[in-house]
Amino acid sequence: MSITVKEVKVIEQEPMNLAYLSYTGPYAGDTELFGRLFGQLCAWAGPKGLLNFPDTKMLTVYHDNPDVTPPEKSRISVAMTVSPDTEVDGEIGKMTLDGGTYAVGSYELTPNKYEDAWMHIYATWLPTSGYAPLDKPNFEVYLNEPDEDPTKLHIVDIYVPVQKMN
Repeated sequence: MSITVKEVKVIEQEPMNLAYLSYTGPYAGDTELFGRLFGQLCAWAGPKGLLNFPDTKMLTVYHDNPDVTPPEKSRISVAMTVSPDTEVDGEIGKMTLDGGTYAVGSYELTPNKYEDAWMHIYATWLPTSGYAPLDKPNFEVYLNEPDEDPTKLHIVDIYVPVQKMN
């Protein structure tokens, strides 16, 4: 099994306060890069007592469209939810991710199948949904620790900001 589509639903998402570490450059399929960035973020957050699972959510925010922006200029932020009063320092920044209407695709997949999940929500679900994507950042929320999962699958929700078409 490489990808399982659990469901796609449309929700109203509250804004999220995030501590993040940004990266610019090619990232597609680079599990070592994501591991290093999340490791650095967790190394910062752990001593501050900010890793409180399952309340703390880990995510990647995609600031650019990979079909438009060249890989060397593509920007991502690996992030975690924090309280609004959390203080950041060093390379760690803080932002508020907009709330609003999102299509949320829930997937179980192997690490090399993230692109297939994105293709599913954009090329299969979206064209027949009655919704159009907005020009705002997409993001992934990671729902498990794949190394601790007996199947080694990644359980992820992909969030795409959308608006109802007329």
